[in-house]
Amino acid sequence: MKPPPAAIDALLAGTHSDPFSLLGSHDGPGGTFARAILPATEEAVAYSLRGGILGKLTRVDERGLFEGKLRGKPKPVKYRCRSQANEWWVTDPYSFGPVLGPVDDLLVAQGTHYRLFDKLGAHPIEHEGCHGVHFAVWAPNARLVSLVGDFNDWDGARHPMRARQSVGIWEIFIPDIGEGQAYKYRIVGADGALQPLKADPFAFASELRPKTASIVARAGKAEWGDQDHRAHWSSVDPRREAISIYEVHPGSWQRNPHDWFLTWDELAERLIPYVVEMGFTHIEFMPVSEHPYDPSWGYQTTGLYAPSARFGDVEGFARFVDGAHRAGVGVLIDWVPAHFPVDEHGLARFDGTALYEHEDPKLGFHPDWNTAIYNFGRREVQSFLVNNALFWAEKYHVDGLRVDAVASMLYRDYSREAGEWIPNEHGGRENWEAAEFLRATNRALYGTHSGVMTVAEESTAWPGVTAPAYEEGPRTALGFGFKWNMGFMHDTLEYMGRDPVHRKFHHGEITFGLHYAFSENFVLPLSHDEVVHGKGSLLTKMSGADDWQKFASLRAYYALMWGHPGKKLLFMGQEFAQRREWSEERSLDWELNQSPLHAGVRSLVADLNRLYRSEPALHARDCEAEGFEWLIGDDEANSVFAWVRKAPGAAPVAIIANMTPTGHDDYRVPLPRDGRWAEVLNSDAQSYGGSGKGNLGGVFAESGAANVALPPLGTLMLRYEG
Repeated sequence: MKPPPAAIDALLAGTHSDPFSLLGSHDGPGGTFARAILPATEEAVAYSLRGGILGKLTRVDERGLFEGKLRGKPKPVKYRCRSQANEWWVTDPYSFGPVLGPVDDLLVAQGTHYRLFDKLGAHPIEHEGCHGVHFAVWAPNARLVSLVGDFNDWDGARHPMRARQSVGIWEIFIPDIGEGQAYKYRIVGADGALQPLKADPFAFASELRPKTASIVARAGKAEWGDQDHRAHWSSVDPRREAISIYEVHPGSWQRNPHDWFLTWDELAERLIPYVVEMGFTHIEFMPVSEHPYDPSWGYQTTGLYAPSARFGDVEGFARFVDGAHRAGVGVLIDWVPAHFPVDEHGLARFDGTALYEHEDPKLGFHPDWNTAIYNFGRREVQSFLVNNALFWAEKYHVDGLRVDAVASMLYRDYSREAGEWIPNEHGGRENWEAAEFLRATNRALYGTHSGVMTVAEESTAWPGVTAPAYEEGPRTALGFGFKWNMGFMHDTLEYMGRDPVHRKFHHGEITFGLHYAFSENFVLPLSHDEVVHGKGSLLTKMSGADDWQKFASLRAYYALMWGHPGKKLLFMGQEFAQRREWSEERSLDWELNQSPLHAGVRSLVADLNRLYRSEPALHARDCEAEGFEWLIGDDEANSVFAWVRKAPGAAPVAIIANMTPTGHDDYRVPLPRDGRWAEVLNSDAQSYGGSGKGNLGGVFAESGAANVALPPLGTLMLRYEG
């Protein structure tokens, strides 16, 4: 039956809502019938993919529409096209069946598809005997979705997609193309309005900004050599392992001679050996996903599934992770599921409606960052984000995710005044949809990827951030592995910024954190947030009348932190006492390491990491109260603190910190065991740039105490030797 002229007009204009019903090869009363749009063609002969002639098509419309009968059953078809002296071949995408199946539809509808990244997006595959790329995108409210790209001259009329109406997914298989093709989606909303061309939410690669197209690519890499590393972390409890994290902005750790970003391979050559030398156990990258604006540092992401093009090809990131793992270093990435920017090529009003976000700005707009908030209550959106967490663990072998801005997700009134937010169904401020999303993410990750950890940047007293997120458990239990201890960071930096003569009045800024140090599994973070936006560097935060006091204070502070319960995190540059505030626009000031004072801090951090890793007492009970005991917590007058760290079967380690410039020759310190205590670290050692005041290798405890020489603005670590 011949379609009506209006249908043909729509077909040729690329606006027909179901082009697969008219194009391709179909079974009919008279046998197999084929219809194809072949612009600029005068003669078309149909062939099977194996090269057998199936029949000749006749041009029935001057705009390039061909029709004709074919031999055999309907199957994928390719056409030999001729026009005057020119000849070319076209494989008909509309002659192929769908790639997605009913099981995919069911799991997508349920929101339980944990392999969406294998189904949506662009995938080079072999389909029905032909190599090509399968494209699929979720746009349930669209009237029409067409694929545009390099392969069709960005012509929206060439490749309208097949609608899977039951789940709102559009798909098409484009034969004879492969990796490296740039593409976007041309979406007509339900109201008939044409949307800006949209990048693929599941794109595995993107063009380098300011370009915004998605790129056909394969995620990850084929061959990995990190089995031993992954097996180790799968076999241990990370709460009882040494975890010392080096936080890195990959665009400004170092630059090349042209002041441009290092590639992942160049970073691997420089950064991995440096981290090994410094003794850190993990690298944490600020967001590596594609983002349009450099000063956002990656926290305003438009391509959650694509490593940024700034640093080379996407396989380069996989090579970096593999190289780090082979060197015994884990890789964490910052993950941003809280919000997304409203750039027109991104997720904002993706199909002409508030699809990924909320329609109401009281729910869907973030006033701090001028971004859109994900609609966590929509199961497809939750599935998009949960799959992204699984994707990084599966395809790139990352060791964990540090989840950004968790507090902003958990509270509907976050950064909002009265009247600017909508209470939940019980009239409260909790965002239970976001809490359930975080619970679902952690259940999925920990349930499928042993050895992977999640870390929450959460700054409130939400109960149970690191409690297991069992289905039947309390709704507040979020299931994270660790939580940043923002209170430790804030209180201790406040203390270190005070003049030592006043510190005795603020003793609690050091001791208070031990009241809740074991209420969650904590990471102690000295992150990028503390050295930007006019806050200066950690060195400039230290109180002191001169450089010597500032450096001594910083060394004492680091040693106190490494002796404090909790895993460690230090932002790049602070390990050698960067003087300038960090900026994403330039490399760190590596030349400072030529100065003995800066080099001394770097040596101290390396020694702290090695000691932390080698002494179980310092890490094996980081998250358990049994691993900590106060020795001196109330000497406000001298601003001295002392405690002991311990673990079953391990030699205990005493930490003693003197936070004034006044040294003490014979300070009486209670110790839990009599005998020799070796001085295994002294932040005032001359090799670190200090005065060298110490205990000649150790002290001897009798009757439960020892006389200890305390250096000025110094922290000691004493290990029991019996």
